[in-house]
Amino acid sequence: MLSRSWGRVASLLPARADFAVMGRNPRRDLLAGLTVAIVALPLALGFGVSSGLGAEAGLATAVVAGALAALFGGSNLQVSGPTGAMTVVLVPIVAQYGPGGVLTVGLMAGVLLIMLALLKAGRCMRYIPAPVVEGFTFGIACVIGLQQVPNALGVAKPEGDKVLVVAWRAVEEFVRTPNWTAVALAAGVAAVMLLGARWRPTVPFSIVAVIAATLAAQLFHLDAAVPIGDLPSGLPAPSLGFLDLSALGSLLAPAVAVAALAALESLLSATVADGMTVGQQHDPDKELFGQGIANLAAPLFGGVPATAAIARTAVNVRTGAGSRLAALTHAAVLAVIVFAAAPLVSRIPLAALAGVLLATAIRMVEVGALRAMARATRSDAIVLVLTAVATLALDLVHAVIIGLVVAGALALRAVARQARMDQVDFRADLPGEHSEEEHALLAEHIVAYRIDGPLFFAGAHRFLLELSEVADVRVVILRMSRVSTMDATGALVLKDAVEKLNRRGIAVMTSGVRPGQRRALESVGALDLLRREGREYATTPEAIAGARAHLHRAGVLPAAPDTAEAVR
Repeated sequence: MLSRSWGRVASLLPARADFAVMGRNPRRDLLAGLTVAIVALPLALGFGVSSGLGAEAGLATAVVAGALAALFGGSNLQVSGPTGAMTVVLVPIVAQYGPGGVLTVGLMAGVLLIMLALLKAGRCMRYIPAPVVEGFTFGIACVIGLQQVPNALGVAKPEGDKVLVVAWRAVEEFVRTPNWTAVALAAGVAAVMLLGARWRPTVPFSIVAVIAATLAAQLFHLDAAVPIGDLPSGLPAPSLGFLDLSALGSLLAPAVAVAALAALESLLSATVADGMTVGQQHDPDKELFGQGIANLAAPLFGGVPATAAIARTAVNVRTGAGSRLAALTHAAVLAVIVFAAAPLVSRIPLAALAGVLLATAIRMVEVGALRAMARATRSDAIVLVLTAVATLALDLVHAVIIGLVVAGALALRAVARQARMDQVDFRADLPGEHSEEEHALLAEHIVAYRIDGPLFFAGAHRFLLELSEVADVRVVILRMSRVSTMDATGALVLKDAVEKLNRRGIAVMTSGVRPGQRRALESVGALDLLRREGREYATTPEAIAGARAHLHRAGVLPAAPDTAEAVR
């Protein structure tokens, strides 16, 4: 047992092949890593500020989590660090538990992610419907944009943990004391990023815009452009001083939310990276393990919980990265910036970082994908809208749960509607030679139904209502060979229908019961009910012969020697 457990852990550790790839084209990977670092710097600073722990927390996360997730993760192309989606989850945690609570949550989330990896839960990502993913991505973009309103308007962040309320209070404060300098810087940075990305997609316009905004604030002495503030020149020594063991119980739910989001966003990002390349395939369980290690280590250095970043991963792929060396280079370059350029970074205006994140939020919205989902089916549109609204009104984890539940319910309804019960002409299966008069006489007393599709809890009661309305016959034959699936509810409904018809003097015969249905029928006693009366048959002709025999015994049909022989 111990060797088996160690084998599972060993399968998640980096293999020699993972490092061998790093030597194939190091120059290209180094260049890609440098480019990603330039793009990631303002994002790391902005997400650190937005989380409530400060710009230094964002940088520490990008360095520590970025390096460890690259080493231990399951993708050669993934770039990890602080993200907007994670920031959305962290803000209410900071408001309720403070910075120490966030760091503790990060540690707990790391443990949960490692447990998910050991349980091989990475492959569950494939079961998340596309409308849920698109809905919460759109909701995240809206929340990120709303979070930047106070800094973009140059006002102090109002009290509150609901992003809509905070944004509205910030607008009210701006109306009372306008700060057009902050608005101009935020709008200018966002405009340069959005327009520049269309003109030259490979140029990191985010860093260009931030540098220009910082220089403008310094040269023109724009006092209204509030800077980030002092940054430590280096990473803090690892410490567990923030850990409060007495609060672990109350922090479990936030940790589950953080771990769920980290798993979801990381696996989604890895899937996107695979789709952008040829020959790359990530290991979902190793990716969860790598994210778990990263989230265990980042809080020790004052970092926030991390996850893979779709935007930075996309930049990494587009600039030619082919191995983990690119993501490691990205982390190393950011570490150099932390140690060598902290005084310069500290002068960046908060409004400029707000502009970066506003542009990032706008670029997250894939209008074509949203339009496609909305037009696909009404169910997809409902799931998308509900997930997006829940993201804004509640939080990401609840939004995903709501999206999954609604998507599942709508899918069950669609499957249940596929079940049909059609009256069919049984004369084609009538054994023996018969006159038209006998055909007509049998048709007066026997009706045959063919059940197609699933017979389970979502649609079984509709079947009961249809079957209970049968009237003016003596025998009902149920042809069940085309029932695709049956659960206990479906079997119980069938039993109730048979009992109700029997009480009305109508005999029920079944034919073609498949082996997979017998267990459900036996569990509720439906099969015993049919066997007791001798009314279960292998084929439809046998069921019709049994129905004729029943009618003869009941005196409904006149006795005939050939009929008796046919029954035998």
